[in-house]
Amino acid sequence: MSVRIVDVREITKPISSPIRNAYIDFTKMTTSLVAVVTDVVRDGKRVVGYGFNSNGRYGQGGLIRERFASRILEADPKALLNAAGDNLDPDKVWAAMMTNEKPGGHGERSVAVGTIDMAVWDAVAKIAGKPLFRLLAERHGVSANPRVFVYAAGGYYYPGKDLSMLRGEMRGYLDRGYNVVKMKIGGASIEDDRTRIEAVLKEIGKDAQLAVDANGRFDLETGIAYAKMLRDYPLFWYEEVGDPLDYALQAALAEFYPGPMATGENLFSHQDARNLIRYGGMRPDRDWLQFDCALSYGLCEYQRTLEVLKTYGWSPSRCIPHGGHQMSLNIAAGLGLGGNESYPDLFQPYGGFPDGVCVENGHITMPDLPGIGFEGKSDLYKEMKALAE
Repeated sequence: MSVRIVDVREITKPISSPIRNAYIDFTKMTTSLVAVVTDVVRDGKRVVGYGFNSNGRYGQGGLIRERFASRILEADPKALLNAAGDNLDPDKVWAAMMTNEKPGGHGERSVAVGTIDMAVWDAVAKIAGKPLFRLLAERHGVSANPRVFVYAAGGYYYPGKDLSMLRGEMRGYLDRGYNVVKMKIGGASIEDDRTRIEAVLKEIGKDAQLAVDANGRFDLETGIAYAKMLRDYPLFWYEEVGDPLDYALQAALAEFYPGPMATGENLFSHQDARNLIRYGGMRPDRDWLQFDCALSYGLCEYQRTLEVLKTYGWSPSRCIPHGGHQMSLNIAAGLGLGGNESYPDLFQPYGGFPDGVCVENGHITMPDLPGIGFEGKSDLYKEMKALAE
């Protein structure tokens, strides 16, 4: 059987919204939608793998077209195959993409590679005729668990959004089955944020827990001031307080905030993850890691990150990725992560779950769809088909 990548296509799509967090607004946000087209036919249909990058980083069409797609297409097709020659080897494809790339300086490069890598893994699992989460579990010799914890990320700042609207938003998440919700902080004064937090806590009561996210906005002084305020409340976590590369700031916060903290969504390599664990004062008994494969060189690199964490005594169950996409849901179900972010109503059609999948008691159950399962989400698959089928 011939297995060959015959084309890599990209289109930049808008995922704009008037919402904002403490650092950026999303009025001009984009994503790169990628198709990795193969010559394999299954069930009378050409196998195409799809991928896209997570919100918060812009689409990377320029880098994808100028460097990374061409390297795949110029490589010897046989050099991209597994030992049996019956499927692509994602690590070999990844290595081809990274030819002549110096270490460090991850920047937007990690997003471009991560987006293509997602599409490659989708194709690999489809060629194998298996859901990606089951393929991953088999490769690692573990048992897949299709039941995955998800939380609702929202609580953004929005023009004209008052406390009643914020409370209504959070109540809506609970009504849809979530039992952990998240809201933004740092885009208002500390006094206003305290009022917002108390309003949400009053609304959700004992039915759910609340996480808060500063999106890297704070310096150490402000981060400590918020820590002293936040420790009065039973929060699920205090997220991304300062600049993601300021490991000393993160470490210092542990002295002032005994509750769980979370960070990592803006760290883009296993080396960055290692430095966070070495120098960031993260506590494996309570803190959470949010590395997002779509932004950080893809699943090939994410597996290396998990190996680094293991050497430092961290369980994959302490990882809850950023991004709210089906790729991370598959990693969670296949490799035992602690769950995944979810964006109800936002960044559609790229976020969310396959059609018919509902949140029950804070969890979803992954359907047995080949590959990542994009074909099960009709609004998203419509966009994908227009690119490559």
